[in-house]
Amino acid sequence: MEAGSSSFKKLKFGKLKVVRQRLLQRYEHQPFVSCLAGFYSCQWKRYQRRRAEPGKCCCKMRECMFFPLLVGAFFFSLVFLYMCGEAKNDYNNFDWYNYETLGFWFLWSLVLLSVAALLFTYITLLLVLALCLLAEGQQLYLHWSHKIGTLIVLSCSVAALFVLSILWGDQWETVRLSLQITAPYLHVGAIAIMVLLSWPVAFHAIRADRKVIQVIIVGPYLAILLFLFLIPLGMYSPCIRQMGTLGPKPDLIGHRGAPMLAPENTEMSFQKTIEHGGAGLETDVTISYDGVPFLMHDRTLRRTTNIKEVYPSDITENAAFFSWDTLQKLNAGKWFFKDKPFSSICVPSKADRNWAMNQTIYKLSDFLRLAERHNKYVIFDLYRPPDKHPYRNSWVNRTLEVIFESGIRPHLVLWLENSMRSFVHSVAPGFQQTMGRKAPVEDLLMSNIVKLNLAYKEMSSEDIRKYAEANITTNFYVINEPWLFSLAWCCGAHSVTTNAVHILKNLNQPLFLMTPKQYNIMWILTDLTSMLLISLIFALHWWRERSFSCCAKDDDPMLENGTYNKFKTELNNMPHVAV
Repeated sequence: MEAGSSSFKKLKFGKLKVVRQRLLQRYEHQPFVSCLAGFYSCQWKRYQRRRAEPGKCCCKMRECMFFPLLVGAFFFSLVFLYMCGEAKNDYNNFDWYNYETLGFWFLWSLVLLSVAALLFTYITLLLVLALCLLAEGQQLYLHWSHKIGTLIVLSCSVAALFVLSILWGDQWETVRLSLQITAPYLHVGAIAIMVLLSWPVAFHAIRADRKVIQVIIVGPYLAILLFLFLIPLGMYSPCIRQMGTLGPKPDLIGHRGAPMLAPENTEMSFQKTIEHGGAGLETDVTISYDGVPFLMHDRTLRRTTNIKEVYPSDITENAAFFSWDTLQKLNAGKWFFKDKPFSSICVPSKADRNWAMNQTIYKLSDFLRLAERHNKYVIFDLYRPPDKHPYRNSWVNRTLEVIFESGIRPHLVLWLENSMRSFVHSVAPGFQQTMGRKAPVEDLLMSNIVKLNLAYKEMSSEDIRKYAEANITTNFYVINEPWLFSLAWCCGAHSVTTNAVHILKNLNQPLFLMTPKQYNIMWILTDLTSMLLISLIFALHWWRERSFSCCAKDDDPMLENGTYNKFKTELNNMPHVAV
């Protein structure tokens, strides 16, 4: 009988606990906190989560040790995404590298950007949820599935940055250049984030019951904030300059024509460059087995022609070993719509589409005559034929013969090939001798160099100014993005080689251009506004904590949430039910 009575008491006591829990859940409605804890910790019920007690840590030791990993994953995924975003200028080079490695064309650059965006979005949502929970005074508990996800994001981001640094290491130079443009605006964004972070920082710092804890919480926050306030003192951007000091807009040279509008290195592509106001035409020259210079960038014909259909057994053969009669039979336009070399290809009209589909391999002589008719500069990479080619040792002479026969005016030719430069200058003194690398001014002048053709990653306003003083102009390749073109413009570049003539022609002034006075005003207003908001947030939390402390009775628990605590206290003070 006693055993039955005891079981009955336990049953009623258990039911009473369940009723109490359900009453608590019904009495306190916290949909926002419930959503935060649900998504972050999978704790959708009120009794499953706990508030952080005043003066105590906001989470258990295990969570404290894991939280830095969450912040680290956010940082590395941010760097990964920023690098992929700023590398958009070179997506075509990245896809071309993968084509050479894998043997088929695909826009791998977009896959990489999508993965980076997905990783960053996921980890950012987790971090925002954590900060919101801290701001609400809740203890942190990251669900095990999110912990696995965090480790995956961290490992993938670090691995991706490591691999890209090995295979595509010079892309860090692009990131460095981009910071010269974006740094003033990233600074404003960083200050805004610090203002948002001040809410949970102030909440937990003021509730701390020991000075040491307050210093640990507030000290690093204020140190980072002070660093951000002063960082503009060491900031440099060519686009922050006095009015009237900006040079003329750089000329646009079509890289293999206009490859976003038409198949590269075809007549249509160069016609499109001319149509959109390009000042020059850039191409690549290969010499056929019977001595006809033609335009082809790749070593083989596989990517930009239909050789797989016409001569399937010769798809890996060097393009220079084909005769001109054979090359004329290939189509050089159909691949453009099949492979879509750029993600931002403009949709052509029906007439342009038919025109593009019927393009053939273009001869150097026809290219030069087109440039002469429209008074356009030409610059080209001249490929030396491989071994056992009949023109391997006379490729320069054969190219010069074609140039002279075309009738193009000598000053329109930017001669880039470094082999036999002295001989070329002696037979064609009117050519504009162009060097593809930096060198001391004295050496350039001795070699009759009047123009430098440099990769955009070597861009430097000081070097441009130094060469300009010696009447040596600079051209940078390949610049497609408006922000990078704006930087080249602000640095004083004289011309750029681009795939996007139709886009860059519409820029009437550099992006992000401002005067030092305008930037100083933006800097000071940002700092003052953030200081005011942060001070108000700390003052608000101090006032709330003081008010709660004054209203709380000595024998009552500290208020957590007015109505809820009152109800919880009443339940705790109820006498136990005797059975």
